[in-house]
Amino acid sequence: MTTTLSPIDEIIAGVPTGLMIGGAVRPASDGSEFDVLDPATGRALARIASGTVEDALAAVDAAEAVAASWAATPPRRRSVILTKAFELMTEAADDLARLIVAENGKIFADARGEVVYAAEFLRWYAEEAVRIPGAIQTAPAGSNRILVTHHPVGIAVLVTPWNFPAAMATRKIGPALAAGCTVILKPASETPLTALAIAKIFERAGVPAGVVNVLPSKRSGAVVEAMVNDDRVRKLSFTGSTEVGVTLMQLAAKTVVNTSMELGGNAPFIVFDDADLDEAIAGAMIAKMRNGGEACTAANRFYVQEGVAAEFGRRLAARMSALVVGAGADSDSQLGPVINSGARDDIHALVRGAIDEGASILTGGETPSGEGYFYPATVLADVPATASILNHEIFGPVAPIVTFRTEEDAVRLANGTPFGLVSYVYTTDLARGLRVSEQLESGMVGLNRGIVSDPAAPFGGMKQSGIGREGGAEGLLEYLESQYIAVSW
Repeated sequence: MTTTLSPIDEIIAGVPTGLMIGGAVRPASDGSEFDVLDPATGRALARIASGTVEDALAAVDAAEAVAASWAATPPRRRSVILTKAFELMTEAADDLARLIVAENGKIFADARGEVVYAAEFLRWYAEEAVRIPGAIQTAPAGSNRILVTHHPVGIAVLVTPWNFPAAMATRKIGPALAAGCTVILKPASETPLTALAIAKIFERAGVPAGVVNVLPSKRSGAVVEAMVNDDRVRKLSFTGSTEVGVTLMQLAAKTVVNTSMELGGNAPFIVFDDADLDEAIAGAMIAKMRNGGEACTAANRFYVQEGVAAEFGRRLAARMSALVVGAGADSDSQLGPVINSGARDDIHALVRGAIDEGASILTGGETPSGEGYFYPATVLADVPATASILNHEIFGPVAPIVTFRTEEDAVRLANGTPFGLVSYVYTTDLARGLRVSEQLESGMVGLNRGIVSDPAAPFGGMKQSGIGREGGAEGLLEYLESQYIAVSW
């Protein structure tokens, strides 16, 4: 019998529904609001203030007012605050997960896993805050010393997507605060409740008012442009589509704002004849179905060597077809809805297009009736290597399988895209695995692993998948400026 989690109303009631600027919760300057919808039903969960350009500049004012004092805060103090935020977020994991389920639609297990992952960024950067690097050396000519130190880059505008509303926020806020930067978080309008709840956690952890500001808005382009055009803003970090990222980089170029861009993906999942198929199927289910396929790291193109292609397809279809589809709040659900009706329609159009081009359906492929934005787990076989679906980030529970013959074919097919975020390789031949991994044009590779994300590792892509890295020691450097001092003594 299906059991449901506790009602979400009480949790939502504890979340601010206004803009969080300078430590105060306020309405939008023009009083405008927007609805946050439950993807499982299409019904409204809450009404949230929709920030204006005036509000955006007020957020910059608030961030500027405390920028100098936060930058001067001792690293140990910043570390203690981030550690406290980690502890509070861990304590609130279940409630935060339920909030994510409500506004994002993912199943509870995925949502809770995201909260744990999100909290780890706060712990990691609490530890990194006291390890900001510096260097001293003698100039090669012996004429002086080369002293290198680091300073906070300055006020940072952080723009996050709806698919990981907690993790994408902490992955940016954690290193920014550790480096001594003040921030303005612009969350996706689909999932602002999680961002507002996390801001309250930072407040409880002791982050001074104005250091973390949250600006929900339906007018994303206008408010972000206003902030980036403000000379006081020195950092823009964006996670989202390549198309929007290109626009933001062009905008940032006007004032030479430091940018970090984590953009679209089109991840290949390569299975060689010698792969352990049990491991490959298990990895495929993680790489494809984590977050219901709504992830930039999701396996998007399955390239399977011809000797095992039929068996791999049969077994993957069996696993996918067995998933229980339902609202994320239902305890037995294994696949929730996609984010909205437009996303569902786009996914279905890609599937029908692939069938028109010669693919066959092993499971799924039909939009169910009823409320909510559901799409079934779908496996497509016999997909032509030139099929249109392979050129799009599906962002849903669809696995198209393409057969290949040789190792060289696999590398060529995998690299045949403008994107290069992550790749997955399955083989029992370690030499082949490392050889192929080095040839893949992607910032990350999962070698016999269906998941690569780790707060201690540099996350980011090559080509049109982005600029810069988040996570690891590299993630902290994104919020620091190097300064070289020439000195003699």
